[in-house]
Amino acid sequence: MTAETESIDELKARYAALKETGQKEGEFEAKLAAAPAAPTAIPDDKILKQDVVPGGWYWTTDIKRGQTLRIVNTEATPGIALQIWNRHDPSERFNSADTIKVQWTARIGKGRVLLSDMGRAMMAVTEDTCGYHDCVAGHSTAITNEKNYGPGALRNSPTAIRNSRDNFRIAAAKLGLSKRDVHQSFCAFAPVVTGEEGKLQWREDALEPGAFIDLRAEMDLTVCLSNCPHPMAPGGLYEPRPVAVAVWDAGPVAPDDLCRNGTAEAVRAYENTDPLFD
Repeated sequence: MTAETESIDELKARYAALKETGQKEGEFEAKLAAAPAAPTAIPDDKILKQDVVPGGWYWTTDIKRGQTLRIVNTEATPGIALQIWNRHDPSERFNSADTIKVQWTARIGKGRVLLSDMGRAMMAVTEDTCGYHDCVAGHSTAITNEKNYGPGALRNSPTAIRNSRDNFRIAAAKLGLSKRDVHQSFCAFAPVVTGEEGKLQWREDALEPGAFIDLRAEMDLTVCLSNCPHPMAPGGLYEPRPVAVAVWDAGPVAPDDLCRNGTAEAVRAYENTDPLFD
């Protein structure tokens, strides 16, 4: 066996050990159970900006490192898609594949981190009362709208309805970006689960009015939110409902913060991120 082969074998063994530790149940769940909960109602003096995003429309904002974006699904609309860019270098953006594989899970909820394509922490899920968000199936397009709602849904039709792909392209253009900057989304309030046969499916009983998610910015960001139904949401009627958004000051990050310390992978992500701000 050559030294090169031995090195490959050692890397494989290290990978297997990291995977076993990352997928082992118990340690992270115990930390999650002990983590403090965010307030259900944000104190008025902590709110920096707030808005309501109508069904079918999009909303963009800049968020500074340390500030938190809260999305409240007031009427249980099926899916809110987000694009996330580094405000100072938009070529760095959210990477769904790395977010999943680095943390060994597709269940991205409280205590997990949204990673960039540079291996850095972009946002931390500091609170989550829904528990179902999607990093796999993606956001809606004109094609998925046609499939779910019929030929009249196409954007060139007189009865066209909006989709997230077009919303993101419009928003990107207004931000000085292009369609090449539109990437895979983090889709909040999208209960996409894996069925017994390994196929993705929609869990219809998972969404409840008033559920919210808090996303703390770990670098200065530009975020675009599109309020269009997830492509796997039950079709038939196009009825996206409004959501409430707020950027707020949740205070200083505690030394034992769950997102920063929940897993070895998260620790490494912050080791890649924090030097940018030292």
